[in-house]
Amino acid sequence: MKRLIFAFVATLLVSGAMAQTKLGHVNYQTLLDTMPSTKMAMEKLKVFQENGYKELTEMQTDLQSAYAKYEKERPNMTPMLIKIEEEKIMRKEQGLQERQQSLSQEIEAYSLELNDPIVSMIKKAIKIVADRKKLNYVIQESNLLYTDGGTDITNEVVVELLKLDTAQNK
Repeated sequence: MKRLIFAFVATLLVSGAMAQTKLGHVNYQTLLDTMPSTKMAMEKLKVFQENGYKELTEMQTDLQSAYAKYEKERPNMTPMLIKIEEEKIMRKEQGLQERQQSLSQEIEAYSLELNDPIVSMIKKAIKIVADRKKLNYVIQESNLLYTDGGTDITNEVVVELLKLDTAQNK
């Protein structure tokens, strides 16, 4: 009998706690797409990438022309000159590979640098709306497998986000 009463009380407590939990959700991609800062960051990253790829293309062209020159002049070269020219070409090739790797890391770091303030702003806007609506949790819609409830606060967060973005860009 005591166990039955305990189970009943425990069920009531859990039910009460669950009833007080308020859940909201947002479409994160919509938030990103509406921010002018996101578009500016994407443009800056695109320019950075294009400059990097231009540099790599120039290095590749230089390597190809050095190799073509070597192939053309090789029949008239001494074994020592062949070895020297092959080492030069290998160094150029290695330099190209190293630059490709470092450029990839630079692009990733620059992307993070550009995105960090945007993510912070989104979190701040979500917190403002969640506090206003007294929500305990806000999750991304893309992470939901199923929902039968919760509050979509995307539009309200967009309004707050645009206010924050405008204030930051002044």
